Amino acid sequence: MTDTATAQLTADILLEIQAVHIRPEQPFTFTSGRLSPVYVDCRKIISFPRARAKLMDLGVERVCRDAGHEAFDVVAGGETAGIPFAAFIAERLGLPMVYVRKKPKGFGRNAQIEGDFKDGARMLLVEDLFTDGGSKHLFLDAIDAAGATCKHIFVVFNYGTFPQGIEAMTGRGVRLHGLATWADVLIAAERRGYTKDQLDQVRAFLADPDGWAAKRKSA
Repeated sequence: MTDTATAQLTADILLEIQAVHIRPEQPFTFTSGRLSPVYVDCRKIISFPRARAKLMDLGVERVCRDAGHEAFDVVAGGETAGIPFAAFIAERLGLPMVYVRKKPKGFGRNAQIEGDFKDGARMLLVEDLFTDGGSKHLFLDAIDAAGATCKHIFVVFNYGTFPQGIEAMTGRGVRLHGLATWADVLIAAERRGYTKDQLDQVRAFLADPDGWAAKRKSA
């Protein structure tokens, strides 16, 4: 499939299973305190077997095309949302799987990476989302500290609105592979009958997240 076709199919699936919510009239509040008219919950994918299988097939196709069929030794899932997707992808690639904690567990071996791998192992890091990339650095640091390498990250959904996050990944020599962005979802949402006002509110948020939130708080 072309990148455009893959992105539109992914967007349609996420909207169909209600993994994407568009609600500017009643904004969501993130843990950071930021208000948002949109919320993406890729964890819902695991409850829809047919949708899940299709998205994981698309993910493997994308990664193998862009990175190569023999580019990895291990698939690593980021705690916690990336773990099931890493398992699905590892199975398809016929590779071992590990998962990476946000911080060492604090007892026993005090491990931050659970599972078995060899020194110098080339890891594919798998996560559900990419926003500004903050949590990805924690995982990459842990992989580096454990003596492995990671040059590729796969996510189901990339917000596509935080270029500084992509630049930071590029600066580390890491390439991001995602199936769809908000630009793709907006196209699919328009086909599905979302109103112009709803979509304009989302576009305004994506263009200036902090400015949009500030206006809502002062309203």
